[in-house]
Amino acid sequence: MEFSAKDLKNFFKEVVNMVEEEKNYLCELDRKLGDGDHGVTMSIGWQAVNEKLEGELAEEEDCGKLSLTVGKTFLSAVGSSVGPLYATGLMRGAKVAKGKTVLQDKELMEYWVAFARGIKERGNANVGDKTMVDTLDPFADKLEAKFIETNNFLASFNEAVLAGEEGMKSTKDIISKIGRSSRLGDRSIGAQDPGATSAYLILATFLRVAEAVKETVK
Repeated sequence: MEFSAKDLKNFFKEVVNMVEEEKNYLCELDRKLGDGDHGVTMSIGWQAVNEKLEGELAEEEDCGKLSLTVGKTFLSAVGSSVGPLYATGLMRGAKVAKGKTVLQDKELMEYWVAFARGIKERGNANVGDKTMVDTLDPFADKLEAKFIETNNFLASFNEAVLAGEEGMKSTKDIISKIGRSSRLGDRSIGAQDPGATSAYLILATFLRVAEAVKETVK
């Protein structure tokens, strides 16, 4: 499939809308483990991104510049740990998309694998630590493996999102090992990680946008 700069901007816009819709839910999850502000923090970051999308990025056709600017904007707006994490993911993806006005299947796969692996590396976390890596690592592994097998991005991404969803749900049964919530010890069991949840919701949003793009081409 072909995913244009316009499609990428539309995806980022859809993330803005999704975060506003899920803001209270993400805060509710975070109240069980942390400060209770994850939804608000994500909203602040993505609203700043939205201003860029409606301003200096409105006519941008370079997918790499789009992703890079979105990452830098999110980082500037968000002071908590999630800022550098998402910024790293978006900036790693930007390297794949640099200079391209349209992303093809292989580039889309590489973009998302770079995004997920960049966040894992920046956060120095592993599966089982009860973080967004529990969503992103199985997602990236599945996406890469299925794409090598099928050379079909959308089908591979769909399976990868399902793997990410399983990872997100698994955080309910994990003791938190990183960050503020690690102080809860056994009391963190039973609560789904808010970072793993927002990461999954972003991936699910991209899947929805990509499926719509595919239908439009038909």
